[in-house]
Amino acid sequence: MTIFPPLKNILQTHLWFLLLISCFVLSQPLLAESPKQTKPTKPIKWQQFDAKSFNQASKENKYILLDLVAVWCHWCHVMEEKTYGDSNVQKLISKHFVPVQADHDLRPDLAERYREWGWPATIILTADGTEVVKRAGFINPQNMLKLLQAVVDDPSPETTTLSLPKSLSTTPLLSNAGINALEQNHLDAYDYKKGGLKLGQKFLDAESVEWDLRLAKKGDQTATKRVLQTLKAATKLIDPEFGGAYQYSTYGDWKHPHYEKIMLTQHKYLRTYSQACMQLKKDEYCQAAKQVADYLLTFLFSKKTGAFYTSQDADLKQGKKAHDYFLLKRKQRFTLGVPRIDTHHYASHNGRAIEGLAMLYQATHEKRYLDAAQKATQWAIKNRRYYGGGFRHSALDAAGPYLADSLYMGKAFLKLYEVTKDKKYLQLSTKTAQFIANQFKNPQGGLLSAVDNNTPAKPLPQLDQNIDAARFLLNLYRLTSNKAHKDLAEHAMKLLATEKIATLRLTEAGILLAMGEYRGLVN
Repeated sequence: MTIFPPLKNILQTHLWFLLLISCFVLSQPLLAESPKQTKPTKPIKWQQFDAKSFNQASKENKYILLDLVAVWCHWCHVMEEKTYGDSNVQKLISKHFVPVQADHDLRPDLAERYREWGWPATIILTADGTEVVKRAGFINPQNMLKLLQAVVDDPSPETTTLSLPKSLSTTPLLSNAGINALEQNHLDAYDYKKGGLKLGQKFLDAESVEWDLRLAKKGDQTATKRVLQTLKAATKLIDPEFGGAYQYSTYGDWKHPHYEKIMLTQHKYLRTYSQACMQLKKDEYCQAAKQVADYLLTFLFSKKTGAFYTSQDADLKQGKKAHDYFLLKRKQRFTLGVPRIDTHHYASHNGRAIEGLAMLYQATHEKRYLDAAQKATQWAIKNRRYYGGGFRHSALDAAGPYLADSLYMGKAFLKLYEVTKDKKYLQLSTKTAQFIANQFKNPQGGLLSAVDNNTPAKPLPQLDQNIDAARFLLNLYRLTSNKAHKDLAEHAMKLLATEKIATLRLTEAGILLAMGEYRGLVN
């Protein structure tokens, strides 16, 4: 069993962001050498990632070709047109593969499982669920033909899969050596020249900033300098005209943004700058959070339903770079149009928006942010709540339920309770935690990303979700003294306390935060 997508380099960091951008980095030389596209025959009839597709693969002695895409992803659009529109590619797929396509936002279990390999992510599996190859980013027709034929000729799995250790930690606490390693990794990963992490791509790593804020509160002046430097640098990814935060910047600086605006990024900006506003008492951080919140309320909020949308595309015209568009002033942009907005309503995305806006209300006391958060909460309760206290992802889930929906709605309820003191939110958060305990516990430790989906590719525990779940449950225990919440937090933390897992990434401040919060409650 794997816990998260295997790392091609153990110095890689957060799966949420780093490999989302590989589609840009990897695609440049491939696109340049792409041969002339042959005319398509018939469009590929994409199927769902479900038991039916695996059964067909088994019956027809074929492989599963999973194309995992995001609707806001530029290179996903290009690959759909150039690669999967190629007749030779189509013929080879038709002969040997069951083509499956999944939307990153619609399938949070697959998004977490293959985050390192996107977007687009190309995953080839056997009918029994064995992963043969995984590839990140755009693949041109010529290279796709070579890849597919290589699998047909030799379907031996690549030896890059990182397996879950046979036994996880028996304690929720990481060893002192493990803590020391994480603390050193945090320092070593920092870019003291430009702020943020020492990587070729720049993004707001919210947990690293939060850890430094915690150190700064204790009087650590070097941590304070890191916070101030990163917060200043990361504002360069806030759209000066529409507001909202771009996902990342390339070329090792903060000056070359890629323009998609996804809810995860907005949530991290709201959370981080609201925290900084409250702790450091600097209005510039409040204003940065407001720029993100006002974007959400203008572009990603449905006045009709009271719920939040999912994301906004990086392209004005799909598959065509929109750099010149984003250099324009607001009025000029509106004259040309607005990049497509994904108007789906997902519980997990609404939970993130609700929590972020509630934190901004906590920092600014501007009631409009709380009002929007409460409207979205009412919508989610009415339209996405399961019997038993959990939440479905969409109106009709492709699989699920998924941990992400209940987890981020539970966190949203808890933040609303903290800022309003309305006990109904605490009760809702408690019910949601109980649903998580009933549905997602992995026997070895940690929480699974979804319930069993009846495919050979069984749900796995994902590191980021278990960090967030542990911190949510510890906070809920702090407010309720309900031992069941502490017990479930400890179960999730067995995954985090397994040293092989905890020290895998370039830096993992989220685990440091969880461990610190746990010690503060039990000591």
